[in-house]
Amino acid sequence: MPKKKTGQRKKAEKQKLRQKEIRTAKDNVALAQHPCNVCMECEKCHRKQKSRAFCYFCQSVQRLPVCAQCGKVKCMLKTGDCVVKHPGVFTTGIGMVGAICDFCEAWICHGRKCLQTHACTCPLQDAVCIECQRGVWDHGGRLFKCSFCDSFLCEDDQFEHQASCQVLESENYKCQSCNKLGQYSCLRCKTCYCEDHVRRKGFKYEKNKAIPCPKCGYDTSQTKDLSMSTRSHKFGRQGQATYYDDDDESYKEGGGYGYYEAEESDEDDDDEDDEDDEESEEVSEEESGNENDEK
Repeated sequence: MPKKKTGQRKKAEKQKLRQKEIRTAKDNVALAQHPCNVCMECEKCHRKQKSRAFCYFCQSVQRLPVCAQCGKVKCMLKTGDCVVKHPGVFTTGIGMVGAICDFCEAWICHGRKCLQTHACTCPLQDAVCIECQRGVWDHGGRLFKCSFCDSFLCEDDQFEHQASCQVLESENYKCQSCNKLGQYSCLRCKTCYCEDHVRRKGFKYEKNKAIPCPKCGYDTSQTKDLSMSTRSHKFGRQGQATYYDDDDESYKEGGGYGYYEAEESDEDDDDEDDEDDEESEEVSEEESGNENDEK
């Protein structure tokens, strides 16, 4: 018979599980909730933007900068790991600042832990929008991640991209390697795979976890659980509006712009004929006047 666990032992195991959940929760924080990607309103121009060391629009320094690692505005540690010691004094503003991040362009406080870890763990290191190819320094908005393909998106393109992200690059739902129906779809590669070709030989798959894509390694999802659509093409001028109606027989015979030019040329010929008739009438009047004078 196994020994019964004491109350102290049970409490220690629960605390161990709780600490493990806290450590894993730090790695799973959403990109929009990171301190380096919070919303900031400039004190001078009152424009909303991503948290920055200087305003993206007017280049003014904020009165209360926010640390990009820990998110604090005021350092209240009397005895801590601060690089700049301030015993008995609380520091705010520039006195709390220790550096500026090269990736997210935000302030970092003078805490030794923040200065050593933020540059290595900054979530915006490779934050380039997949739609407009702009980085953090090229636009003033915040950055997000697509819910489907997990790619970086700027604040201007996030809704349009996510609305059109579930579109396959093929014209049907068949597997890329055979003609079977693709049961698994990769939202990053926009391709479908069947049960046989989604698994690679010699690769060990974990139980009760999503199967990674054999091409890019991104987690695949079942096609039946997604509202996936296929690629469509529009050829020619079928969907374009024309100047004339389709029921106009003269437009069908003449053919668009060429007929319009033909009409203009006909009008020019009519004007020339009218001018010739007027000149002939003037000449006949002069001849009749000369005959009367001779008489």
